[in-house]
Amino acid sequence: MRIVVLDDYQQVAGEFADWSGLDAEVEFISRPIVDDDDLVKVLHGAEVVVAMRERTAFTAGRLERLPDLRLLVTTGRVNASIDVEAARSQGIVVCGTESTTSATPELTWGLILSVLRSIPAEDAAVRGGGWQSTVGGDLDGHRLGVVGLGRLGTKVARVGAAFGMDVVAWSQNLDAERADALGVRAVSKDELFSTADVVTIHYKLSDRSRGLVGAAELEAMKPDGILVNTSRAGLVDTDALITVLEAGGIRGAGLDVHDEEPLPVDHRLRSTPRTVLTPHLGYVTEDTYRIFFTQAVEDIAAWISGEPIRVIG
Repeated sequence: MRIVVLDDYQQVAGEFADWSGLDAEVEFISRPIVDDDDLVKVLHGAEVVVAMRERTAFTAGRLERLPDLRLLVTTGRVNASIDVEAARSQGIVVCGTESTTSATPELTWGLILSVLRSIPAEDAAVRGGGWQSTVGGDLDGHRLGVVGLGRLGTKVARVGAAFGMDVVAWSQNLDAERADALGVRAVSKDELFSTADVVTIHYKLSDRSRGLVGAAELEAMKPDGILVNTSRAGLVDTDALITVLEAGGIRGAGLDVHDEEPLPVDHRLRSTPRTVLTPHLGYVTEDTYRIFFTQAVEDIAAWISGEPIRVIG
């Protein structure tokens, strides 16, 4: 049996689980998949594939070109890049894993503080012989706007409260009573974007939410406001964000997710001022990877035994 583990960018998947007990040929692919033909070539003869989050899409068209595939394991409980219905129709079992809920909120605060206090720029300045070239902002007594008060947004909100921030939140179906119970005040979308000093996005991407943060929302933000997105790139109009940043309309932005990943070398964001960019690190932690790959091995072993677990769809 041939098992292929895709998108092992850091070349560590083999270290976070014991794959030897599967009695199979396991191949780890560390480079991004280029296109459909590349995927078909890489997965030729593979009965089992492990997909790392949404790095590689499995559309109906791609699945049709993978006749050997029988089990597709995704890290995480859901994966919007996998057409689960198409997989089922082709007799492919799709399984998932559990994940942590702390990794992305922790990175969110790393990005907030990095932008607010210009940490990357000051680090570079010190290494180059400089000293204190910026004046940072503050959190205590300032307003945090959380877009999406789900599992991750709630954790971010709690940290904001610990910093002494006034925490407000908005989503299309936010329950005001639930927000109150969390010590968060529910506000309108307009109020959140126009009054928050820090806006952080924790929203599910769908056809309805795509472009949720556009030119109007960005232009409504305070001149010293910060936008952080560790959710999905499609929630924010990237071109509008670049325009606002280049015009000095907001203090800055911290972005962990991008319209195209890996981010092309010539992408405008790479030269956009007042940004802190990370390469989709939200879930990339030791604890998360240990869960992902250990449970991926469990999923494969259970499927081999004829009793699949954590089946999606």
